[in-house]
Order: sequence, then C-alpha cells, then structure tokens
Amino acid sequence: MEQQELDFKTLMVKEGRRYRVATDEEILQAARDVMNRRVRRGTALTSPDLTREFLNAQLAPYEHEVFAVIWLDNRHRVIAFEELFRGTIDGASVHPREVVKACVRFNAAACIFAHNHPSGVCEPSQADMRITQRLKDALALIDVRVLDHVIVGEGPACSFAERGLL
Repeated sequence: MEQQELDFKTLMVKEGRRYRVATDEEILQAARDVMNRRVRRGTALTSPDLTREFLNAQLAPYEHEVFAVIWLDNRHRVIAFEELFRGTIDGASVHPREVVKACVRFNAAACIFAHNHPSGVCEPSQADMRITQRLKDALALIDVRVLDHVIVGEGPACSFAERGLL
C-alpha cells in the first residue's frame, strides 16, 4: 500500500462558490475537529496511538504550556477532556487540590494526564515526574487510577506508562 503524501499548501477552504488556500490555523483546527469526533464521550481509549494522536491534535498548537486531563470511567471510556492549567512558555503550575476537585466533579474512575512542551522536547523533566507522583498519590486516596501522563512536543509524544515511569 502506497503512503499518501499531503501538501499542506494545497489544502483548500470553500467560501461560498470559491476556494482559497487554508491557513495553518484552519488546518490545525480541522485536525482537532477530526480527533474530537474520533475521541468523544463514551469512546473507549484502548489504543495508545489513538490517545497520542488525540492529545497531539489538542495540545501541540499551543505556544504556552497547557496541562490537561482525559477523565475516564471504569471501562476506560472518555467522560471528558479538560484543560485544567495554562502556563508560560516553559511551565505551568499544577495544583493537586484542583485536579482532585475536577475528578470528583466528573465522577471519574481513571484518568490520563497530558501537557505540552512548547520547546518541542518531549523528555519529562524532574518537575514533570514529581507532579505526576503527587497527583497519582492524591487521586489514589479516592481510588482513581492514573493510567498515563503524556508529554506532547515535536515528534512522537512521550508516554510515562510506556517508559515505566508510573
């Protein structure tokens, strides 16, 4: 099977009876819309690839750090995707109390954390590992499982679970 190559300069947007070249932001929004249709309330996240694709579409465009959570039920079906904290170009303050409050609000049984690195480097920092452990400990008190923490940047996203960091 031959792989299809896309030329982003030729993606077109219809306006009335005419077409024009799509802007970068329109292309990214279209990708987010497609992923939102593929991963919505009730979708079972059984594929790490689907999870990474969804998170990439949601978080990669930001020029500042965003910490988000996918809230899941007992069968790992999506309840909601929520952006909880916004930061600067090199960090975001994440507050365990607010994460626990959101978890209770959604009545979640499990979750997947995610944030972007605007620098493009997907490697987890020591601060990323510390906050993940703090959040995991806080949610364990209310019997909520942390399935993964995904860092989005340039190239493939980094999964804490796949690296054995959870």
